[in-house]
Amino acid sequence: MPHLNLLDHSACDVVHRASLEILRRTGIAVLHQGAFDLLVDGGARVVGDDRVSISAELVQWALGCAPSRVTLCHRGGDRPAVPLEARRVSFGPGSDCPNYLDPRSGERRKFTRDDLVACIQLVDVLPELDFCMSMGIPPDVNGESPYRAQFALMLEHTTKPIVFVCDGLADCKAIVQMAAAAAGGLPALRLNPSIVLYSEPSTPLTHSETATAKLLAMAEYGLPVVHSPAPMMGGTAPVTLAGGYALGNAEVLSSLVIHQLKNPGAPFVYGVQAHHLDMKTTISVYGAPIYQLARAMSAEMGRFYGLPTWGNAGMSDSCVMDEQAAADAAVSVLLALLTGTNLVHDVGYLEAGLTTSPEMMVFTAEMIGAMRRFAKGVSLDGESLALEVIDQVGPGGDFLGTDHTMAHFREFWQPSLLSRVRVGDWIAGGRRPLRDRLREKTVALMDRRPTGGLPDKVREGVEKILHRE
Repeated sequence: MPHLNLLDHSACDVVHRASLEILRRTGIAVLHQGAFDLLVDGGARVVGDDRVSISAELVQWALGCAPSRVTLCHRGGDRPAVPLEARRVSFGPGSDCPNYLDPRSGERRKFTRDDLVACIQLVDVLPELDFCMSMGIPPDVNGESPYRAQFALMLEHTTKPIVFVCDGLADCKAIVQMAAAAAGGLPALRLNPSIVLYSEPSTPLTHSETATAKLLAMAEYGLPVVHSPAPMMGGTAPVTLAGGYALGNAEVLSSLVIHQLKNPGAPFVYGVQAHHLDMKTTISVYGAPIYQLARAMSAEMGRFYGLPTWGNAGMSDSCVMDEQAAADAAVSVLLALLTGTNLVHDVGYLEAGLTTSPEMMVFTAEMIGAMRRFAKGVSLDGESLALEVIDQVGPGGDFLGTDHTMAHFREFWQPSLLSRVRVGDWIAGGRRPLRDRLREKTVALMDRRPTGGLPDKVREGVEKILHRE
């Protein structure tokens, strides 16, 4: 199987030691009193009113406590859906875009509740997407918390695992209660987790009251969390990739220490989403070689620590679903598979994360299918080498009608969007370019009648939690 290895063990150790020195010498600001007290009681040294220095020994202890494998399950069941381990890669969309690129009209506009439902159902029918995120922020939720409303809609319209975001501790608790209602109770949800919280510390080197409260809550629940910093190289972090990454790595290691002090052994997913500031536009760019190098570093460092990993793919800085977006999707998906990043989000992002495009989701799904086949590599067993078949056919023969061909030809990947016809057939078919075929397929998938939903009793329970103050 083809792999991409950017950092060997000694290089990972260089990054690790740099982050340990940041934690020892510079320290971190912890604005949540409970987390501050946990750190001090755990052996961290106070160096200011809200600032502590963390030792290498405390980091090593936390790394030894956190599990190396996390399994996400389908809604309300014990059927594993997304095993986060080794080099197994799972893909899903991103969260919270204010804008929606309508595949029917081509219009870029603000998200609505109906748009969000349509996107969730699209995720549910695309087999290449393994989990769901909210994708958009609908303003028309009738006074409800938009984050709770997002989650309730995801819970209703997909059975796939959900990576959720939320505003604060109250939202986090309500969302966990909704997921528990669908799972048959909190113990069942803890045993077969179908949700992951995505939250962030604040770069540089700050743990806010709000984000840390959510981190501690997930530790107490014993449910998976991604607490992934997003250092902006040239803005909130050093302009060099090594410096920016070392800073972000220090932030995630300190997050892990807080998390494990609260509940040793609670599941934690590693990720450093190092971005860089485009000095011409002041935009945080996605489709850039430095950004992809940072994704590869994150995969390597996660394996170095023995933790499941968090990453990105299927996103672009382009404002529309065009050739630039297609190139970004293909490159990023292949990189995610070759680096073995476990939980890969942001499929469908355009405009550097401001717009969700269903067409980008469908196109990226096509790329995931193709690149998964590439990443499977080549088998060299006796059946694959086919020496007996070669001998039977002999010089000048053909293999089309052999049993061996009939048994294996379906192993070839078949596209649903990309064209393999000659120009005569293409002309006879209406000369349709890829963009037209993509739009047609996207709309057809979104027009499918949804299957299933929450049982009435569960739906009633979720509604009560949703509207609870």
